[in-house]
Order: sequence, then structure tokens, then C-alpha cells
Amino acid sequence: MAEIQCGEDPEPCEPGPAGPLFVPVRPGPAGCVARLFRTPVGARTAVAFTAPERLSAALGARQAWIRLSEPALRALTEPLGVREVTVDPRLAAHPVAAPERRVPAWREGDRDAVGALRVTGAAAMVGSLS
Repeated sequence: MAEIQCGEDPEPCEPGPAGPLFVPVRPGPAGCVARLFRTPVGARTAVAFTAPERLSAALGARQAWIRLSEPALRALTEPLGVREVTVDPRLAAHPVAAPERRVPAWREGDRDAVGALRVTGAAAMVGSLS
């Protein structure tokens, strides 16, 4: 009977995708940052796609991406506490149309009230930055 040594598993428990993956990114303070998502139960996950067409179909044609191997993506997200990688996820919901923005009847003619809210919001933001 032959002994199987460590690292020689003929059928790995979790086979990974072959080759580099297409990982969605967003702009960050020092360049691109991998986008993290949530699973249906709320756990954080890194997402990757096996083809750029799959990424565009799920996230839109304007979504920026980089190519990374699965081990590189795991090494990038593990310090953030993200241990799960989802490859080629399927959307669980249909796209939602943007709601129609309506101005309440009591605000239609009161332009000063709208301006006051904008100034207050800007003051609050400036106060939080300093």
C-alpha cells in the first residue's frame, strides 16, 4: 500500500479555478482597492470572475477590474478578516429602478428652506473634517 505524503492529494477537497481571475476594484487612497461584497447571509466575501464578460454582466461594463490569482486575492483580503472568495456569483435580485424623486407639497415654493438645508449639511461636513 502506497503512502500519500503531505501535499500530494490527488483530489483536493476544494479545487480552485485555473488561471488568473478578474477582480472588481474601486479607486482607493493609494491606487485600486478590491471591492468586497456580502453573501446573502451577511458575511463579507471577495468576489472574482473567470471572464471579463461575466464581470461586466454582473456589475456593468464600466466596472474596473484587475487580474489576480485566487491565492493572491485571499492574501490581499485575509488581513481584513475576509476568508471567503466567491467566484462567478449569480445575482439574486432583479435590478431595481431608481425611485421618482418628488418634492413634498409644502416645500414646492420654499426655495430658502432647501438652501438652508444645503448650507447646514455643508457646515456639518466641514465641521467633521476639521
